[in-house]
Amino acid sequence: MPSRLFTQIDVFTDQPYLGNPVAVVLDGAGLSDEVMQQFARWTQLSETTFVLPVSAAARAQGADYRVRIFTPGGELPFAGHPTLGTAHAWREAGGQPQNPDSIVQECGVGLVTLQQGAGPHTWAFAAPPLQRTTPTPEELHSVCQALGLEKSQVLHAQHLHNGPHWLGLLLDSPETVWGLDPDHAALKKTGLKVGVAAQYPITLGLIGRANREARAFAQHKPTAAVEQADLEVRGFAAAIGIAEDPVTGSLNASFAQWLIAEGVMPSGYTASQGAALGRNGRVHLTQDAAGQVWVGGQSVTCITGHVLL
Repeated sequence: MPSRLFTQIDVFTDQPYLGNPVAVVLDGAGLSDEVMQQFARWTQLSETTFVLPVSAAARAQGADYRVRIFTPGGELPFAGHPTLGTAHAWREAGGQPQNPDSIVQECGVGLVTLQQGAGPHTWAFAAPPLQRTTPTPEELHSVCQALGLEKSQVLHAQHLHNGPHWLGLLLDSPETVWGLDPDHAALKKTGLKVGVAAQYPITLGLIGRANREARAFAQHKPTAAVEQADLEVRGFAAAIGIAEDPVTGSLNASFAQWLIAEGVMPSGYTASQGAALGRNGRVHLTQDAAGQVWVGGQSVTCITGHVLL
């Protein structure tokens, strides 16, 4: 079997092993769908990506590389942390974008633009357009039962589609988010990926807020530093073979598009995700003057080498 460049990137963190890892095969040319899917099942990460040459039409529109994104359960048209992690790996392997100020990725939803942030390893992607629909009472009842939630703890609920599909629930408090102990088998039966979020009260203050989050995080990683955040998020994806995703770009993108539009969150905020799994993910969400939501964070390389595929 050919030896192909391989790397594993931790996304939404500047500290190795505290974010969400993505496996990146930097030369996926010639691999069949079956081989890609088999390797994604083997890695047992929430996503594994394969970098491919762009199509001629996409290159003419500025695309720099093409990526295919697989979970253990199937292929995704788009996902957030694999987008940032693949861009990090591609640049680190010597990739040169057509435009020095941005990277353009071709994937299942079309072209996705990334822009560099304040540091060399900080990038943000333009969230694909969001479609929202209201869940049925039956869907909401089944999901609340699987999560162990009372109806009164759910403030708002929406189906969120921006490539991936999530059922998004806005809950009454970060404590409710942290305290969830889902029945993942029951969640899988619903066929839905479920994201939950809760806003930190503005009146709590930065010190109190950080202390509360630190206590939750300390159950898993007592020595980790905890940065201030404005929204606490968890993502449950038993429907595609992942019980809980550590830090989820597509989910945070859709939450931002929804909650900023409804005036729940400001046009710039930071989301925290991963404390329940011993991670310390930070996702930076901003909406620009044109209404485009950008989803950003830092990335760090954890593994480099070759894979036989």
